Amino acid sequence: MIPNLSQFILLTLLGIVFLFMIPPQKTVVIRRITNITLFLTALLSVWFFCAYDTSVGGFQFVQNIPWVTSLGISYHLGIDGINSLLVLLLGIVSYSGLLVSKSVQDRVKEYHIMYLLIVAGTFGAFLSLDIFFFYFFHEVATIPVFLMIGIWGTGKKEYAAMKLTLYLVAGAAIALIGLIGLYLSTGLGTFDLVAIQQHLASNPIPLHLQNIIFPLIVLGFGITLTLWPFHTWAPVGYAEAPTAISMMHAGVLKKMGAYAIIRFAIQLMPEAAQIWIPIIATLAVVNIIFCGLVALTQRDLKYILSYSSCSHMGYILLGLACFNIIGINGVVFLIFAHGIMAALAFALAGFVADHTKTRNLDELGGLSKVMPFIGTCFMMAALASAGVPGFANFVAEIMVLLGAWDQYRWHAVAAVLGIVITAIYMLKAIRLGFQGPLNPRWKELRDPEVLSAKIPFVLLLGVLLIVGCWPSLILNHIGTSTKPVVEYFAKK
Repeated sequence: MIPNLSQFILLTLLGIVFLFMIPPQKTVVIRRITNITLFLTALLSVWFFCAYDTSVGGFQFVQNIPWVTSLGISYHLGIDGINSLLVLLLGIVSYSGLLVSKSVQDRVKEYHIMYLLIVAGTFGAFLSLDIFFFYFFHEVATIPVFLMIGIWGTGKKEYAAMKLTLYLVAGAAIALIGLIGLYLSTGLGTFDLVAIQQHLASNPIPLHLQNIIFPLIVLGFGITLTLWPFHTWAPVGYAEAPTAISMMHAGVLKKMGAYAIIRFAIQLMPEAAQIWIPIIATLAVVNIIFCGLVALTQRDLKYILSYSSCSHMGYILLGLACFNIIGINGVVFLIFAHGIMAALAFALAGFVADHTKTRNLDELGGLSKVMPFIGTCFMMAALASAGVPGFANFVAEIMVLLGAWDQYRWHAVAAVLGIVITAIYMLKAIRLGFQGPLNPRWKELRDPEVLSAKIPFVLLLGVLLIVGCWPSLILNHIGTSTKPVVEYFAKK
């Protein structure tokens, strides 16, 4: 029996139903059900990625069920070379995030229900080929984050949850206006992405309307992507969130912003893209340099990683401005590579914070002496973030820089400076947190003793190394779907 894409959503929803029926005190059963659910979705994500036929291309494994025909809304799912990679990213990160959630002891049932709801919504958003359902699933994935930070977060968790929610709601509202404008301007009376693409190929939206709709979509989803200066929700949100939510949001959820910009803005309104994207390229450089310099000033390990994540989104924005195959391919590659790296870094920072009860680098020091496994993993995560060859991030960032060199030479030079800045603050985090003399307070600390506790770190690090050494493993997928995006600009 061949799996279908709805199984991603149905499995997670079925897991939620089972969890509702389990008494709250049976935490072992609750964790086991969630583990089985997300393990199966992770396996499904690998299966669909491998089963996608790159020689054929286009959308495959399509399901299309009419829902509200009068408004042109249908339950339409499908994968191509872009979202098959994002589904794989989600499968890996969501399962890894669950494995590091064993430290959660309070209200375990509610925690796992909301975690599965986030995963279900994100799968739905990545798989949807209907704009209405994309937005619906996008909101399903975003809303539980507020509760999870507010209930299971640390420090200024109420402030962090509120700020994150206000920014993301504002971005979602702006994006919704743009998407409704897109729906009305096509004149088709449908939200079906494939039908809209086919229609606009020969009947483009008038340029004056594109110039209104395009910036609304980019700004709305750009806030999710932490576009400067609307990035300030992310550092405090990631720093105070529980570890799994930091991993999910920095690694996967914010990538929905980049995915939406590619699908609904650049691909559907290329004429407006040529007008607006140069501005975004400049903002991308500000993202890279400004957030990188702020990360340099931080003493809190999770704040360093949070600002680093915002900085690296600048490379994604810069790649989107390239309009050439190497740049766009680099963007999708970086979405995957950064997602894995960010999840690994936040998982390690969460482990350190859980065991030391501090994230302040001035209070840490010498942790590699008592936790060599965690110290080694963090060093490798830091090297990946700094773009060292051998890791997936190097391949992605070099592609973005090469893509930007032809059109945005000075922007590319500034982006290289951002890599240098990344290396400085990551090496600082290694030196202060893991090297040097051991703080006597931590002499009793140890690496995870149970093999299963090491699995999420090994899994994420292994993916970074495998893809970094064998980039064609995912580049063949990406190229089948980015080529049509670039072909339009090649004719201009």
